[in-house]
Amino acid sequence: MERRSLRAARLATFTYFVLNGTLLGMWIVQIPSIERRVGISHAVLGGFLLLLGAGAFVGMRAAGPAADRLGTKTVVPASAALCSAALVLPGLATGPWTLAVALAVLGFGNGCLDVSMNAHAVEVEKAYGRPVMSAFHATFSVGGVLAALAGAATAGWSWSPAATLGTAAVLGLVVSGCAAPGLLPSRTAPAADGGGAAPGTGGAAPARIWFLAVLALLIMLCEGVANDWSVLHLRTVLGASDSAAAFAYGAFAAAMTVGRLLADRVSARFGPAAILRYGAAVAALGLSAAALSPWIPLALAGWGLFGAGLSGCVPQLFSAAGHADDSAAGANVSRVAGLGYLGMLAGPALIGWLTHLVPLNLAFFLPVACCVAAVAAAGVLRPRLSMP
Repeated sequence: MERRSLRAARLATFTYFVLNGTLLGMWIVQIPSIERRVGISHAVLGGFLLLLGAGAFVGMRAAGPAADRLGTKTVVPASAALCSAALVLPGLATGPWTLAVALAVLGFGNGCLDVSMNAHAVEVEKAYGRPVMSAFHATFSVGGVLAALAGAATAGWSWSPAATLGTAAVLGLVVSGCAAPGLLPSRTAPAADGGGAAPGTGGAAPARIWFLAVLALLIMLCEGVANDWSVLHLRTVLGASDSAAAFAYGAFAAAMTVGRLLADRVSARFGPAAILRYGAAVAALGLSAAALSPWIPLALAGWGLFGAGLSGCVPQLFSAAGHADDSAAGANVSRVAGLGYLGMLAGPALIGWLTHLVPLNLAFFLPVACCVAAVAAAGVLRPRLSMP
């Protein structure tokens, strides 16, 4: 493959990761405003976030086979356009039921985009012959930072959620089309014959792959909690303004960005097991500090530390699954991502339900426990698998 084409494919992949992070982040920073507008409690919101996660899981399951049949060059831009168009729906919701439907549709689009762009990222990583997955995930976090800044600005300008999300949706549609030509040519999966199933359609996975998938569930549960509850934590527990509360997610996303930009080099020197073990430990410390802090600056620092610790964990798990078996790379990544999405689905909803029993900040000790479990299980990533 020509170096110029490979660079273009890498740039296009970066673009879709930024776009996905921005679209999801734009919804996240609008949560307090939309929650007040439709008149629902934290507990009801937790149930609706379950619908968002369920929609994402269904989208993921649909996008995987579609990418195998049609190729990622077709599925990635189509998924990005769907996710962009769906972003405006929560801003237009007028009541609980319309918000529920809007979040399910948005989740479906986000799931399609997330899985298809990660599948394309694996193709790019294999073409480069060296680790680049963490860098792609870093640009997803860049999108979160952009969303936090945009959300704080539009809140200061008194824009409505519909105006903010509608503008972001239009920009997302433009970016979806402009980035598509740079993607790698589609490589569709061969049809299955008597000798086996097409990639990603079935077959037994090694126990190690399922162990990686369980770790992905734990880590992505933690990320889901930060995505959906960090802003509300500052707003409702510490009494921050909407503009200031938006920076809770911004601190988390910014720290994730820096950590993921460094993760490939750190992994090459110390190994992926060290990234998971020490990263999860730092994340547990950071979230504990945020949960117990009575001060907004310390809480922001805690959310940032939480993001820094988690930053390298998921890319290492995806990479390990993708390179475990070249003949089943797509299926293995799908399994790890799928169980991880269950964590994304369950985490925010569990926090919402726990608020019936304990204050929101104390509910955060559930993801702290998940981080501790990941510390104990990090040895599954040793020894590191060689790149193809």
